[in-house]
This record gives sequence, C-alpha cells and structure tokens, in this order.
Amino acid sequence: MFSTIAFAQSAAAPGQEPNVLMSLVPFVFIFGVMYFLVIRPQSKRQKEHGAFLKELKRGDEVLTSSGILGRIEGLTDTFVTLEISEGVRVKLLRSSVAGSSKTPTEGKA
Repeated sequence: MFSTIAFAQSAAAPGQEPNVLMSLVPFVFIFGVMYFLVIRPQSKRQKEHGAFLKELKRGDEVLTSSGILGRIEGLTDTFVTLEISEGVRVKLLRSSVAGSSKTPTEGKA
C-alpha cells in the first residue's frame, strides 16, 4: 500500500550551497548580545572595584567579602588590617574587601 519512499528535499536549489557568511550571522549576533549584557558590565564593575581598592585609607569602615565589618587600621599593597572590635584585629587580603560599609543613602540624610 505505501511502497513508495518519500525523500526530503533541501531548502536550497539543487547544486547550490548555503552562503557561509550567512551561517555565521547568528553566532556574531549572539556574541554581540553577550558582550553588551554580560562582559561589558562585568569589566566595568571590576574597574570600579579596582579603583575603590586603590583609594582605601586608614580609618575607612569596610565590609569584606566574607561579611566582616571593620575599620582599617593598616594597609600594605596586598594586605589590610581590620579592627573588628576593641583590640581585635584581623589581617586580610586587600582584594577581599568588598565595599564600603556606608550605604549611599547614609551620607544624604
């Protein structure tokens, strides 16, 4: 009854190959979207954080990436000494300082 076999036909005309450039367009588009949504904002945040770490000075109150809140008592190129309580000092890597403990709204009150 169904003895004939149906063969699929290609979308292009016989003997014609799809353009290589047109097959790369979706990949270029995806890379462009990823660049503007992921890569560019992340590099901007890294640059701002690097500038923040360079501007640290003694007496600043900071928050570390592990959640420790303290005041800077000493600085070197790679280490920060935080005083987290009276007489309790912790030595951390400078890169582990996540940000200032003061929120932007505190200064505007």
